[in-house]
Amino acid sequence: MNNRSRALRIAALAFLLAASTGLRAAENKYGAPGSVIHVVTVQWKQDSTPEQRTAALEGVKKMAAEIPGIKNVWIKATRVQPREYHAAFAIEFESPAAAEAYADHSAHRAWEKIYIPIREESRSQQITN
Repeated sequence: MNNRSRALRIAALAFLLAASTGLRAAENKYGAPGSVIHVVTVQWKQDSTPEQRTAALEGVKKMAAEIPGIKNVWIKATRVQPREYHAAFAIEFESPAAAEAYADHSAHRAWEKIYIPIREESRSQQITN
């Protein structure tokens, strides 16, 4: 094998290596965590005030600071369905056990005293892997 042939082979191998690395880098990466996502859509009572609604949604953040096992919260809905619903929030729990403990936690019970009187109806789902 002469030097020119060898250089062409090395260049071809380098090109193939770079191309395959680029393809792997373009693959979408995603995870499937064991956390639990609790998603709630809310229809407010007609006589509830904007201040009450804000207090209820801000209360989700307050709960997160007090209840062990809450990892993240979302309180700003960008789209809510069905259309007659007004707001949505989500809470991420680190585990199914943390989601279960949340239901009976005193901070959750205190928040319900603000939330339930102004809620006409809500729908909730919990999602995990």
